[in-house]
Amino acid sequence: MADAPQSELPTGGTLVRRHRFATRLWHWVNALTVLVMLMSGLMIFNAHPRLYWGRYGANFDRPWLQIEARGGKGELVIGRHALNATGVLGVSRGPDGAWHEAPFPSWATIPSHYSLADARLWHFAFAWVLVLGLLAYLVVSLVNGHIRRDLHITRGEWSPRHIWHDIGEHARLRFPTGAAALKYNVLQKFAYGAVLFLLLPLVILTGMTMSPGLDAAFPGLLTIFGGRQSARSLHFLAAFGLVAFFVVHIVMVVLAGPLNEVRAMVTGWYRLPKERT
Repeated sequence: MADAPQSELPTGGTLVRRHRFATRLWHWVNALTVLVMLMSGLMIFNAHPRLYWGRYGANFDRPWLQIEARGGKGELVIGRHALNATGVLGVSRGPDGAWHEAPFPSWATIPSHYSLADARLWHFAFAWVLVLGLLAYLVVSLVNGHIRRDLHITRGEWSPRHIWHDIGEHARLRFPTGAAALKYNVLQKFAYGAVLFLLLPLVILTGMTMSPGLDAAFPGLLTIFGGRQSARSLHFLAAFGLVAFFVVHIVMVVLAGPLNEVRAMVTGWYRLPKERT
């Protein structure tokens, strides 16, 4: 599109095909999968709401992060710093309106009642969907050129001046218009690349590291991540990195025009934003 003569480029207001079927399918399946895995993962975390670095971690060891209830108040403890989290973490109101002590509230977990066994079933079932879906998407994206064409960061885009310019445009809510809206900007490439090639693989590999059965098959995982407890901490951090991406993604969709953006991801058709006058 970028190499076409200027007269042939679509203009603002034109309805164009933007997303391939493979991209749209993976987007929605992955959104559901990550949501279920996050909520079931929070229930698993509720069984032992402490995180450690190294190979070992138990109730009498010092965690780097914990969520607990003390004297009827919820606390988020990071290192030696305790933050009051009552109403959100540690202690929160349940569906019955009463106060309940639990690291994460029932509305944020699958299942909503405490059940480590059920949470593990949900988590591991959707883990297969996550792994197979990511592998299929990467293979298809390599074959159809999506990664090379849309996600590859060019030499010019690595320029600090170019990156800073895109940051400034986003801060002023000045989004691309016309044919330029069909291309990912460098910030989008950084974000999508981080999800595809860092956060999702890290979630998968650290999840494998926490499984004693897989440790026996792939003992090098424990060495790579510095022990099962370190893998659990990295798993938690990567998961919340995905949450941060999701929040920013939703905000940007709303600011850019939610109906147009959602239609593009459902049908593939996208109306180019009109040029600024």
